Amino acid sequence: MKTAEAEVKSDSPPKSRLSPTPFFIKRFSDITIKDIPTVGGKTASLGEMFRELAPKGVKVPDGFAITAEAYRYFLREGGLDKRINELLKGLDTRNIDALRRCGSALREEILSTALPADLETEILGAYDELRVSSKTFDVAVRSSATAEDLPDASFAGAQQTFLNVEGYSSLLEACRRCFASLFTDRAISYRVDKGFDHHKVALSIAVQRMVRADLGASGVM
Repeated sequence: MKTAEAEVKSDSPPKSRLSPTPFFIKRFSDITIKDIPTVGGKTASLGEMFRELAPKGVKVPDGFAITAEAYRYFLREGGLDKRINELLKGLDTRNIDALRRCGSALREEILSTALPADLETEILGAYDELRVSSKTFDVAVRSSATAEDLPDASFAGAQQTFLNVEGYSSLLEACRRCFASLFTDRAISYRVDKGFDHHKVALSIAVQRMVRADLGASGVM
């Protein structure tokens, strides 16, 4: 298994870029409320806002979504789907110590697994497209859980946000941390107690340019 330490050693861009993969990346300009199963409700709302307001001259920070399919691909390629099943098998959420050990082990597995090379390339390519110059810039990295077959599911405890993320390595680390947030102790307990299949719930990530607080407005900038 490729470890996260081998992922990106510096903030120099990869030598080549692949064409954007629709299943892995969606620009805000391409996202509508119909994309909730793919990008989650939070990111779908950001996409709708961008599509509706930007053409009218309202300055909405641009961004892109890393889709739920990208999350599932990460699990498959890293062998994490099988590991998740192994660690969760027979878990009694009433046993707090067992729940804590299980959650910690799952999050560590995710954080120590590198993103597949093609997915990494797509993420960094989309990140580069947000640049307005060669200078570095900060982004917000927000998790957005989704469950197409579980419309009434709650995603409490699995909605982490990382602000002021700058550079390739920091971005990829924030993405893994968002993926890992789907397995907080609270989120695991909720799904087990409700009888939800953990693999029915996926996680999308919104990556959005950040702006100076004195220039922005809540909900738009």
